[in-house]
Amino acid sequence: MDPIVKNYLQGLQLGHVLVFGNMATVPIFAGEEAGPDYLTLDDALKHHLSQVTETSEGGSVPELKFTNTGDTPVLLLDGEELVGARQNRVLNASILVREKSETAIPVSCCEQGRWGYISKRFSGSPQVMPYSLRQKKMEDVAASLGSHRGYRSDQGRIWEELGLSGHRFKVNSPTGAMKDLFEAREEQLKECLQAFAIKPGQKGVVTFVAGEVAGLDVLSRGHAYATLHPKLVRSYAVESFERKRVRARATLAKAKAFLAEAALCGEEKYPSVGYGSNFRYKGEGIVGAALVHDGAVIHASFFRTESACAAGLCS
Repeated sequence: MDPIVKNYLQGLQLGHVLVFGNMATVPIFAGEEAGPDYLTLDDALKHHLSQVTETSEGGSVPELKFTNTGDTPVLLLDGEELVGARQNRVLNASILVREKSETAIPVSCCEQGRWGYISKRFSGSPQVMPYSLRQKKMEDVAASLGSHRGYRSDQGRIWEELGLSGHRFKVNSPTGAMKDLFEAREEQLKECLQAFAIKPGQKGVVTFVAGEVAGLDVLSRGHAYATLHPKLVRSYAVESFERKRVRARATLAKAKAFLAEAALCGEEKYPSVGYGSNFRYKGEGIVGAALVHDGAVIHASFFRTESACAAGLCS
């Protein structure tokens, strides 16, 4: 593993376990701010420093055009949702978009039943893709990169998984929109956000579902994590409601073991769409990714694979 990423993972500090319902979290603290400053997608859109549109009037499902008119890079998070234009999409990778630039960004559709304009520009969303779908998409994008096909997902698999989730959640969405899964559980999600409120200095989180580690996210900048924290909590919480409750207990030891496993993963390195390098990781029952630029880990995420838990390999 690249020493920048390995040292970063090994230097992370963990807080206390917080439990609510079928979910638990462990805050991650990462010391001093590292690497370049940047805006989040929501910040850039709010201050009219960026815009997201279809690549052309006709559009292209796997790509969008991101225009950054500001003097600061913008971080787009893997799995983050964009709403509007011809159909809603999610990001296929974390990207640090260059300042004063126009970039084609790789995305996946998360609204199968619509292909018609409702707006010319995309808006932000309170959603990041549900965690199990992020994990599957991460595996598929890694396979695409390994086959020299770029940051492409398995679009059919995403539509199938969203359809299964809608059936499991008992949500009837006219367009198969991912956002409808969240809106149907909005009151429960608000309770989770209150239970897992961000801690001072927090820059990441290890999340448990049904007593076992589901995944982690950590960012280089506290202000960026504070903006993204609610989205990440919602990503895990929306699925935790539907998972079977078991007697397994979330513990700090399990969180530490997961971090140790992440640091032992095999690694592949690829050029990022924006600034920096995109690392892809795979180990026994674990997958991950890290965006590295200017000597710092901008965003890292790791997930326990569902097949690993089925085989009894969960920590």
